Amino acid sequence: MPELYFNNPRHADLPLHHGHVPPWLADRMAKLGGAITEAIVLEYGKSEFLRKLSDPCWFQAFGCVLGMDWHSSGITTSVMGALKKALNPRVSELGIYICGGKGRYSKNTPAELLHYAQKTGLNGPELVRYSRLTAKVDNTAIQDGFQIYLHTFVITKEGEWAVVQQGLNDQSGMARRYHWHSEQISSFVTDPHTFIYGRNQGMILNLADAGAVPAQGAMLSLVGEDPGKMIPEIQRIVLPSEHALTAADVNVKRLGAMLTMAHEREITDFEDLLLLEGVGPRTIQSLALVSEVIHGTPARFTDPGRFSFAHGGKDGHPFPVPLTIYDETIQHLQNAVDKARIGDRDKIQAMHNLTLAVQGMENQFEPGPDLFDKAIQRERANSYRYGGRTVFGEVEKPKDDGQLSLF
Repeated sequence: MPELYFNNPRHADLPLHHGHVPPWLADRMAKLGGAITEAIVLEYGKSEFLRKLSDPCWFQAFGCVLGMDWHSSGITTSVMGALKKALNPRVSELGIYICGGKGRYSKNTPAELLHYAQKTGLNGPELVRYSRLTAKVDNTAIQDGFQIYLHTFVITKEGEWAVVQQGLNDQSGMARRYHWHSEQISSFVTDPHTFIYGRNQGMILNLADAGAVPAQGAMLSLVGEDPGKMIPEIQRIVLPSEHALTAADVNVKRLGAMLTMAHEREITDFEDLLLLEGVGPRTIQSLALVSEVIHGTPARFTDPGRFSFAHGGKDGHPFPVPLTIYDETIQHLQNAVDKARIGDRDKIQAMHNLTLAVQGMENQFEPGPDLFDKAIQRERANSYRYGGRTVFGEVEKPKDDGQLSLF
């Protein structure tokens, strides 16, 4: 488990994955991503959603719940694309609008911001300036070998904003993600990021660091001294380059408690969960992880790979995407959100209680040494039952169709 320092910027390199998200997954990502966003806005407000977007561990967990490969660079482009597809048509209802995108779409950001500002009365030129400044800081003031190729600007009708953008290092084939949140910025050139997500590559030129203020002054006054100030990056989170998810990448205690709650205990043990009557154990497993994405605190996302146990990954890691479970998750969450919107909060509270139930079990739960491997084996063995699918095709029924026990 990587150690985290929540008071400092942190980052993890994302291996560059080629290809595209197939339509059968892209449509579901937009539906589930939109429902999760609406649930967060209903429960905690738009500002909390932007705060979550600016947390790289939450963002990674969010991508895993949506069925993306747990550590690939594609999480950034696919998640932001799905959110733009889901949220922009509902901007008058949710008050959140997403501008920009990957490649040539990033160049549309100024025009999209001005269009939105004209409708809302926000200061369009000022928002365009903020967008350009965030890109300039990450492309120019920070010279770390990564060239920005994705820029997304998330804006609320009140003018609060977040930026998620990503750069590519052609030599290493790795991507680095940069997170911004307007509420946490006091200066664009003095520690403006909420987080930078990437591997420590040694000495870099970072003129947006607080320690570079003297260098900034020197540059402005043209005193002829070396304007750059080389500083070592601080301790960072680093995601491994291996594709497969391993037990070392997740908090097995948390994972085991969730699996126990979903599969090994009668749902009627939890009075508040009776409102989810008729939901099978495997769907409870997914709903519990989705609920944690909605309600969890930052410390709950230190192992984002654990959230792959909701809906797997499109490349089959840690297991194929279970389409029937994915669809049931969307249906139950959207139903809960729809009811909450008109004042009936019972179902959305029942989902919240899934998170509380899992957390209540964690203190007393001790996972066996092979729980992680057994969990993946069972998911792969049962994948055909749930409409399992990857970018390579549908999952076939295995010759050995036995039920596997976790405990």
